[in-house]
Amino acid sequence: MIHEPPRLTIRTGFARPTSAQIRAFRDVPTGFICDAMQGRSALATEIAPLSPNLPAHAVGTALVADNGPEEILATMGALHVMQAGDFIVSAVRGCTQCSAAGDQFMGMLNNKGAAGFVTDGAMRDLEGIEEVGLPAWCAGLNPNSPFSNGPGYVGFGAVVGGQMVNSGDILVGDSNGVVVVPHAQIDAVIAALEAVKEAEITLEAKVKAGGADMPAIAQMLADGTAVMVD
Repeated sequence: MIHEPPRLTIRTGFARPTSAQIRAFRDVPTGFICDAMQGRSALATEIAPLSPNLPAHAVGTALVADNGPEEILATMGALHVMQAGDFIVSAVRGCTQCSAAGDQFMGMLNNKGAAGFVTDGAMRDLEGIEEVGLPAWCAGLNPNSPFSNGPGYVGFGAVVGGQMVNSGDILVGDSNGVVVVPHAQIDAVIAALEAVKEAEITLEAKVKAGGADMPAIAQMLADGTAVMVD
């Protein structure tokens, strides 16, 4: 291009969820949230909890740092402008050739009250991050160092793990992965969660009582949409 973009562009005026909306997702399993969103909204499987020694659940406001591969300038910008309770998203185009964050950076995020950290890249300094104690999800470990040249964008959106994540969405992470609740759908998902919870409680009681039947399959066999063959 003729004109180089700024090394870093920061947007802080995006709509944020309310504290009540965030509270509605505390301690809610990610599976329940996916069920309330037509079975979708989780990041790709390779984005997994960094360590079982870190807290198993986190919920917060997504603050997206959109970096290029092997870059962290936007993530540094996100640290600079984040608010307590933000869930930092370090998008690196799925690059795992170097780390997207290490223990010192995670310590600074923790000092500023971050809810959690997720990246589609790798991380490093496992033992140090475990000592910090901030929940983290990533695509693996790699001790190589990143660069901070830019360009980078903070407070916008990025595709992470196959899902579009926008700043101001709600992120929920647990031992199964990370789920995105788009800002515009927050209240609808909260409302749908009640039915999901009730259905799960009912099914759990049946299973614990010895239930193992599949009524839907029995009905398909009865109406001819499924057949038994030798």
